[in-house]
Amino acid sequence: MVDERTITEGNCTDIYFDRTMAALKQDGRNPVVTAEITASSLPSEWGVFCGLNDVVTLLEGTNVSVSALPEGSIFYPGEPVIRIQGPYLAFCRLETALLGFICHASGIATSAARIKAAAGDRQVLSFGSRRQHPAIARMIERAAWIGGVDGVSNTCAPGNMPVVGTIPHALIMCYGNAEDAWAAFDRSAPPDVPRVYLCDTYCDEKREVLAAARAGATAVRLDTPRSRRGDMRAILEEVRWELDVHGFEKVGIFLSGGLTIDDVCAYRDIVQAFGIGGAIANAPVIDFSLDIVEIEGTPVSKRGKKSGVKEIYAGPGIRVVRPAVLPPPEGAQALLEPYIKGGVVIGPCAMDAARARVRAGILSFSASEK
Repeated sequence: MVDERTITEGNCTDIYFDRTMAALKQDGRNPVVTAEITASSLPSEWGVFCGLNDVVTLLEGTNVSVSALPEGSIFYPGEPVIRIQGPYLAFCRLETALLGFICHASGIATSAARIKAAAGDRQVLSFGSRRQHPAIARMIERAAWIGGVDGVSNTCAPGNMPVVGTIPHALIMCYGNAEDAWAAFDRSAPPDVPRVYLCDTYCDEKREVLAAARAGATAVRLDTPRSRRGDMRAILEEVRWELDVHGFEKVGIFLSGGLTIDDVCAYRDIVQAFGIGGAIANAPVIDFSLDIVEIEGTPVSKRGKKSGVKEIYAGPGIRVVRPAVLPPPEGAQALLEPYIKGGVVIGPCAMDAARARVRAGILSFSASEK
C-alpha cells in the first residue's frame, strides 16, 4: 500500500520525472513556469471538477501558487481547471499524484451528476465502493456526494453525508427465508432506518413484495431480475400493479443491480430510488493533462497546445477561454480562484459548497432546456 507520506513527498511518481529532476539539477536549471491542467475531451459534453482538496493538500508548503475552478464547478473540454505557478522543481515529481487525484474523482463526480440529473426527484444512492480498492472508499463516496447522490453505502464516507443501505441476500439466506430475515432486521435496526426489504432471493418478485408489504416494508428492493434474463420493465410494472391493487400504494420500489444511466431514464417513472454501483464508482476517468504554458514570463507550448496563461470567463450568454493578458469580455467574470499563494493555503475546498455548485449547474441546464 502506498502511504500518504510517500505520495506527499513525491515518491509515488512516474520515473521520467525523477530523471527530469536529475538532469535539471545537474545543470543548475530550475525555471519559473506556469502550468495548466486541462482535458481535451470528456466522456460527455460536460464534466464536474472534483479532487481539488487533495491537490491543495499535496501542494501546501511547496514554493508554488495555485488558482483553480472551485470544486464542484461544471467545466468543458479545453478549459484550464488548475493553474500552477512556481519553480518547476517545486512540483515536478508531484504531477503524477496530482493528476491522479483529479482524474479519478472528477470522473466519479461527473457520472454521479449525470445520473442524478437523469433521475430528477428520484433518489440515487452510491453503492459502488465495493467495486474499487477499499483504500479509496472515502474518495469515491466524497466524489459521488459532490456529484449529487442522495446517500452513500460505505461506513468510511467523510463528513455528515447519509450512510444508507438495505439488506443483502446473505441475511435472507442465513435465516432460510425472507420473512424471518425481515423480522430480524426490523428488530435490530434503529427506528429511523427505512424498512426496505429485499424481495428476490428465493421467490417470484410478485409474491415476495406482497409478503414484504404485509410485513411493514416502506419499500421493496429488486436486485436480480436482469440476471435471469427477465424483462425488467415488465417485472416492475407487475410489482407496482400488485402493490397498488392490494392497498400498498405508499410502498415504494427500490431498484439496484448493475444499473446504468439508461436504466435510470427507462424506469424513473415507476421506481422511487436507485442503488448505483459500478456506473458511478467505475466511471470513466477524466483524461486531464498538465502542460507548461509559460517559462520565465514567456508564452510557450508543445505542439497541439495553445501557449500563454489562459482564463475562463463567464457571464450572461457567454463562456469563453482567452489569453489572460487580454481584458475580459464585457459583463463576464474570471472563474479561476486563488487557493495557494507561495505555498500557503488561502482558499477552502468545502465539500458541501462543492455539492451545491453541482446542483446549481444541473438546475441551470434544466432551466435552459425548458
